[in-house]
Amino acid sequence: MARRSVPILKHFISSSLDQSLSASCSRFASCRSVTYMPRPGDGAPRAVTLIPGDGIGPLVTGAVEQVMGAMHAPVYFERYEVHGDMNKVPQDVIDSIKKNKVCLKGGLATPMGGGVSSLNMQLRKELDLYASLVNCFNLPGLPTRHENVDIVVIRENTEGEYSGLEHEVVPGVVESLKVITKFCSERVAKYAFEYAYLNNRKKVTAVHKANIMKLADGLFLESCREVATKYPGIKYNEIIVDNCCMQLVSKPEQFDVMVTPNLYGNLVANTAAGIAGGTGVMPGGNVGADHAVFEQGASAGNVGNEKQVKQKKANPVALLLSSAMMLRHLQFPSFADRLETAVKRVILEGKYRTKDLGGESTTQGVTDAVIANLD
Repeated sequence: MARRSVPILKHFISSSLDQSLSASCSRFASCRSVTYMPRPGDGAPRAVTLIPGDGIGPLVTGAVEQVMGAMHAPVYFERYEVHGDMNKVPQDVIDSIKKNKVCLKGGLATPMGGGVSSLNMQLRKELDLYASLVNCFNLPGLPTRHENVDIVVIRENTEGEYSGLEHEVVPGVVESLKVITKFCSERVAKYAFEYAYLNNRKKVTAVHKANIMKLADGLFLESCREVATKYPGIKYNEIIVDNCCMQLVSKPEQFDVMVTPNLYGNLVANTAAGIAGGTGVMPGGNVGADHAVFEQGASAGNVGNEKQVKQKKANPVALLLSSAMMLRHLQFPSFADRLETAVKRVILEGKYRTKDLGGESTTQGVTDAVIANLD
């Protein structure tokens, strides 16, 4: 009998242990399994250049400042007034970003025509922010036409149709040059694959129009293919931009990371944002070798309109999530997690939403709700 009881006893102990481990795992499911070990001095507050910008910019950047203050996040802001109707970005602003390495900005209005260049483009070129990243994903509690959307659009940020090389050949005829180089195509492709590798993404899709622009987009594809060979663990495919737009609105869940030339990326990112819940909730940023500028991910609506400004009902969610990206970039992961979790709780609860998400809340109402949901 004693010999027979040994396996029974072992089974009892094993079963009890399994139950205990299961309970522990359940109890600590929300906890980090391996702690983040900072280097000495990593907790020192970091300076961040702040550009409130135009339109709703001061409202949404103000929301970020309030939430950062409530969290006692280890950042402080150096504020600069920059507006889209300026001829150029002031040099002291450029110097501040170069010193701090990181900037948070609201939208800057870009005048239509008239020969005034975009300050957004000036910033990207001056700081060589060659990659734009927009994360378009479903937020729990926010109803959308499609589920399981989690797309990252990485676009080349310094050349292509945005090179600004235009001239009037003869009256009534304007020539606009699209510039594609191997250097810029290769580095943005490298960034896309590196992003996929570091974030456990499975696929990178190159968006192009090489069937028509055989040399320019052909060079972009050639660069992407060369980089893809260095990442055998990541699936690589290609899609023509017009088919891409159709596939986005019909089966967006098929896409993971997308890498694109400049103009296509702007169109694809805004389309993906609209599918996943709207431009008011999609985070993003622009990054180069030395600097990063974080802002609302999709450009549509980033300045808002006069009514939103007057009623103070701009949606701060996109910039709050972009700020969480910024905190991770600064190696403050626990603060980023707290901020992102609080925003997602507010969205899931559904009580505080701005008009673009079907509610009537003010910017301040959403901000207060996020602060109340901070752990």
